[in-house]
Amino acid sequence: AHCVVGHTVSVLLQPRAVNVDLQTDAMLQVDISDALSERDKVKFTVHTKSTLPNFKQNEFSVVRQHEEFIWLHDSFVENEEYAGYIIPPAPPRPDFDASREKLQKLGEGEGSMTKEEFTKMKQELEAEYLAIFKKTVAMHEVFLCRVAAHPVLRKDLNFHVFLEYNQDLSVRGKNKKEKLEDFFKNVVKSADGVLVAGVKDVDDFFEHEKTFLLEYHNRVKDASAKSDRMIRSHKNAADDINRIASSLYTLGTQDSTDLCKYEQMLSLNLTWSCLHKIEARIAADEDLKLADLLKYYLRESQAAKDLLYRRSRALVDYENANKALDKARAKNRDVLQAETSQQLCCHKFEKISESAKQELIDFKTRRVAAFRKNLVELAELELKHAKGNLQLLQGCLGILKGNT
Repeated sequence: AHCVVGHTVSVLLQPRAVNVDLQTDAMLQVDISDALSERDKVKFTVHTKSTLPNFKQNEFSVVRQHEEFIWLHDSFVENEEYAGYIIPPAPPRPDFDASREKLQKLGEGEGSMTKEEFTKMKQELEAEYLAIFKKTVAMHEVFLCRVAAHPVLRKDLNFHVFLEYNQDLSVRGKNKKEKLEDFFKNVVKSADGVLVAGVKDVDDFFEHEKTFLLEYHNRVKDASAKSDRMIRSHKNAADDINRIASSLYTLGTQDSTDLCKYEQMLSLNLTWSCLHKIEARIAADEDLKLADLLKYYLRESQAAKDLLYRRSRALVDYENANKALDKARAKNRDVLQAETSQQLCCHKFEKISESAKQELIDFKTRRVAAFRKNLVELAELELKHAKGNLQLLQGCLGILKGNT
């Protein structure tokens, strides 16, 4: 059951719509079984089934909010032990403002519409709100499933606390000062990234990945923006078709004495109403199968770039430690300290390199499978909708020619 106008939504969820080809096993299965939206907060019911000995029970559920997902993600990023892994991207913050604004405007303009028009628009806006809500939940579930499928991250203590601790984690959102600190950290990281990017990698595999991922990330970003524009065009076309259908209905009912014209206009109205539904369905399918996929891999490719940055940073630190050791030996001063520092830098660089290579190989396998699956499914849906459109337009021509 759900009540969108009151901004409270509760739904039992189907399997996630955003497919990232995750490998899971029976030892640890995580999903979001239910979710409740109350104004600006979404409460997710996180359901876990596990045979791992770390957990007290084999099956349990907890309620979590978006800030707790961000806390878990940040704890992975800040942990030096995970520097050699692609950290699953954090789910985007729930944002229903645009849909709520449309619903509010609809309520304000109720007096200028017929009852049928108002009911129809209300149903469409509620369906749009519900679709955004389900998408938000799916993105949060994908994050948890990516962590649960990872051979190292799944063992993390914070992750187990997140899944099992049945009380509020007392996690708050970042205040203005902390957000400002994060901003300056990102500025410093970006500047450092430019310097580090200019360093030639000692390993051809990582040098190739660095070049490829930079280009790949930019291409996905461009494709994501273009897919959004394409979907917006389909939605605009659906709205225009809906207006044409309403006008045809009005034309048909203006002069009900001409029975032939009346029936013709109502038939055209019905045809264009069906065309509107198909166009809206096209937009929804492209949003689900293409736009969501591109947005997810835009974030995951950034996470892969971050991994390469951490490795490059470790390489630069290692090379600087080697230079410092040479200087210390030449001056015969602080040699032991320089050797210790050099060994630590070497160990860190080698550790990151060891896991990073497999992470990037797995990332390629994952994204190729996900894109293949979604693009094939989208092409099949586009063909189905094109056939439906053709059939309706042929029927429309028949009505106009007086064949039906």
